[in-house]
Amino acid sequence: MSEEVSASPAAPLRIGVSACLLGQPVRFDGQHKRDGFLVDELGPFVTFVPVCPEVEVGMPIPRETLRLLRGPRDRTRMVSRSGEDWTDRMTAWAKDRVTALAREALSGYVLKKDSPSCGVWRVKRYAPEEAESAGHPERDGQGLFAAELRRALPHLPVEEEGRLCDAKLRDNFIERVFAYHRLQALWSSRWTMKSLVAFHTREKMALLAHDEPGYRRLGRLVASGKSLPREDLQARYEEGFMESLAALATPARHANVLMHMFGHFSAQLSPEARQEVLTVIDDHRQGLVPLVVPLTLLRHYVRVLKVPYLADQTYLDPHPKELMLRNRV
Repeated sequence: MSEEVSASPAAPLRIGVSACLLGQPVRFDGQHKRDGFLVDELGPFVTFVPVCPEVEVGMPIPRETLRLLRGPRDRTRMVSRSGEDWTDRMTAWAKDRVTALAREALSGYVLKKDSPSCGVWRVKRYAPEEAESAGHPERDGQGLFAAELRRALPHLPVEEEGRLCDAKLRDNFIERVFAYHRLQALWSSRWTMKSLVAFHTREKMALLAHDEPGYRRLGRLVASGKSLPREDLQARYEEGFMESLAALATPARHANVLMHMFGHFSAQLSPEARQEVLTVIDDHRQGLVPLVVPLTLLRHYVRVLKVPYLADQTYLDPHPKELMLRNRV
């Protein structure tokens, strides 16, 4: 059991990860699945907390392959090629491991796709061995460890490494990871209604880009915060905040937010400068330029014209620029 790690703005951002994705040779065949984005690009900005459920539960390296079976009442079982049932052992271990991970101040988790322990979506699940269709799996399963992780930490940003090849999903996941880190830093402080209002204000443009109705609901929640028990307010805000950010931002939503920000300083620009801003925003709306182009121009004017309200918006810098995530969306 590890000691509890406190979240704070200055604390290293910690991400749980399937150990094989970091290059550790823990897979069933003694190999690894090193992921270049995680190790080489994201690695310098985070501290990884590696976990291999199958090794930690007691399976050897190398080992028999595993598969998921549909059991009675649609319960999922984990069985080795030779028929050894690991379901109860993996389930008990996963509960204990996730309890320990909850004290690690994680801000996100990246899991190995298709894994019977770590897969999050569309993991192959076979009919019972005696069934006629046992050889024709359906992709409706979830790894046993992944299922427990998502049950116990429902707001933690979770992704599979395969889906991170999609630029929009990658940007969304990393944005949520850094946002969750900021939120947990707020909760770990002696937060007040004033500090929650300030947090919500800084996140306004980011929330609008993802889910405008969600932003409005959160605003009403914060406005009524003094009448709610502290723990209830915290739980409801976290749920709504993370659910809103999980909605994928589109070029049209980004354009609307950029126009909203532009309205704060457009009167201070020359007609030529205003037209330039409008052109690049519309170019992004049409998919002609990546998001980094209008963002860079707006950041320039926010800095030069000294617009403090916009300068504080996390939307302008949601994650390290070195990741270049918004060069691709």
